[in-house]
Amino acid sequence: MVFRVDGARALVTGASRGIGKAVAVALADAGADVAVSARTGEALNDTVKAVRAAGGSAVPCVADLSHEGAGAGLVAEAVEGLGGLDVLVHNAGVIAVDEQGTSRVVPLEHSGSGDWRPVVDVNVHGTVEVLRAAHPFLVKSQRASAVVMSSVAGVMGTPGMESYAATKAAQISVVRSLAVAWASDGVRVNALCPGWVATDMTGPMQAAGVSDWLLSHVPQGRWLSCEEVAPLAVFLASGASSAVTGHALVADGGVSIAEGGLSGRPKPASPFAA
Repeated sequence: MVFRVDGARALVTGASRGIGKAVAVALADAGADVAVSARTGEALNDTVKAVRAAGGSAVPCVADLSHEGAGAGLVAEAVEGLGGLDVLVHNAGVIAVDEQGTSRVVPLEHSGSGDWRPVVDVNVHGTVEVLRAAHPFLVKSQRASAVVMSSVAGVMGTPGMESYAATKAAQISVVRSLAVAWASDGVRVNALCPGWVATDMTGPMQAAGVSDWLLSHVPQGRWLSCEEVAPLAVFLASGASSAVTGHALVADGGVSIAEGGLSGRPKPASPFAA
């Protein structure tokens, strides 16, 4: 039972698809009522149905965290719908994209402000705003846990994704500081750092040539699934992790080990090499 979150009131941001949706459903399956957010209400329809099918109450909330004040409004709406807040899983995040909205991998020397500012606005400013707004409600809980969805990109070198990696490293830094600052409030704060997960965001990287190169550095040699990441968020939200705070839990198939753990997998030429 220590791995369950029965009766917990949880907010999951960026929950319309991918990891966020999987986390929301996993929390509901573990006994939580869940507020879920995305930039449009229509995008949340499938998640709301899945949460309710898993046995949880679902509260849809609309917020675009690139806008100033959206984080505070989101938390207030979620708290009103749930009657309080015990768990926050902040999953909303963005990567640099091109004009068609496709994930963009570009060397730093060829990047511009458009590859950086939107990413920093959501991944850093948005994260801080949501955490700040959640704090006064989390301190009222006897089981408070905040989980920030960072990335393995925040703990290893990721050429061509510098803006994303820098913001994910910043999230880990914020988590460590808040774990210390909020410990006396009874609030645990941790980061979850997935590796290469098959999502819409990583779609362009799943193309044959790029995927082969990426997976050659992963000892397990495969893309991870959202359903593999979700239970780890439940763990960090549950009593099973009561002594864990300020931690960056990496779930990456081994890619962050130097040289892919010397796995011996053949390394094709990088598709990003000049």
